[in-house]
Amino acid sequence: MRRGAAVRELLRRPWFPSLYGTRIVAQAADGVFQASLASAVFFNPDHQTDPRQAAAGFVILLLPYSLVGPFAGVFLDRWQRQRVLVRANGVRAVMVLATASLLVAAGPREAPFYLAALATLSVNRFYLAALSASLPRVVRRDQLVLANSVTTTSGSLVSAIGVGIGLGLRHVVGAGDDGSAAVAVCAAVIYLLAATVARRMPVATLGPELAAVGRLREDLRHVASGLLAGAVHVHHRPGARRALAAISATRFVFGLSTIGSLLLYRNYFTDHGWLRTGVVGLGQAVAAATVGYVIAAVVTPMVTRRVGKAAWITACYAGAGVVQLICGLPFRMAPLLVGAAWIGFATAGAKICVDTIVQEQIDDAFRGRVFSFYDTLFNVTFIAAAVVGAFVLPRTGHSPLMVVAMALGYVATAMIYALAEQRAIRVSGAVSAAAQA
Repeated sequence: MRRGAAVRELLRRPWFPSLYGTRIVAQAADGVFQASLASAVFFNPDHQTDPRQAAAGFVILLLPYSLVGPFAGVFLDRWQRQRVLVRANGVRAVMVLATASLLVAAGPREAPFYLAALATLSVNRFYLAALSASLPRVVRRDQLVLANSVTTTSGSLVSAIGVGIGLGLRHVVGAGDDGSAAVAVCAAVIYLLAATVARRMPVATLGPELAAVGRLREDLRHVASGLLAGAVHVHHRPGARRALAAISATRFVFGLSTIGSLLLYRNYFTDHGWLRTGVVGLGQAVAAATVGYVIAAVVTPMVTRRVGKAAWITACYAGAGVVQLICGLPFRMAPLLVGAAWIGFATAGAKICVDTIVQEQIDDAFRGRVFSFYDTLFNVTFIAAAVVGAFVLPRTGHSPLMVVAMALGYVATAMIYALAEQRAIRVSGAVSAAAQA
């Protein structure tokens, strides 16, 4: 079946358009809110940004992904996920408004602002885990690769568009704290629209099969055991375990690259024609990466039907290593944009495959916990990269040695993952032969 027909069939699946719609609208709001935070925290004209300040900002704003992850999974396997999608968007709208108020009152350097932003992003992690856990409930198993490619890539594209909208609004309303706050208010309105879309789905549509009946205190006692159960479940699914290990390792490399790029655009590059520095230049890099995401969404389902998901993950990461070296070492904006597009393609292509492997191999009763565990790994490695970057990157972000190290990180991950997959195939073949003997 051609891709266009396959996508049309996907969109005809009962309630998939609603799940897809609430994701798209919410991720547009994410982009607008991220533009507000980036403008206030990293590109405030009244403050300089060095590696430790950048790392501190990422740690504070991404820490909830690690803290909320274990709790989110347990509740997503106990609460009706449709209600989670509705209420999470409403809560985020209120929290974004609180963040905007604190930004106007105290500025981006005060603790209350960071606490409000942290709380908002905590709910965001919960929301994304609910979306991933819900997808297998509205599409067939054989449609998961395509569904992941459509939803993940469209979400990234719309989020990037949201960033662009946020930056455009910032130019209209002003570059100071008041302007960043006004952009945040716009994000709150969009979150309310996402809640409205989610309300169209019947409550029981997204599962889980058995909703929790225990009290809140009882549920909280299940957090540790639930996370352990999710980890054990992954451990007994070697294919999912290997995929999660690979994407976590490359997420560390991507985190170092993100910190380095932020510092380059903030403190090293100078404007050159249409290539800009500061938050606008970083927006150009995000746009280039988004082009890569879109191409990956088109290519990945076709390629994986021919070579398989494991082979495509290996190829994506190996290619990312080569591109990191070629486009990173010149330390110029034009090659960096090319590299952003290629690495965006590679990381999106690999993530589509990893998401699908996890969805295929994990039982529905464990999906919430496993995807929360997945999200935790995904973001803990990024935070670790931010901390490492604070100590190894110069203020300007210009470090040829780190570019080489990041390239080697991608290539090493590709090689180790490929060898592990080949070994698993050999062991499986030997077991099958022994059983038939």
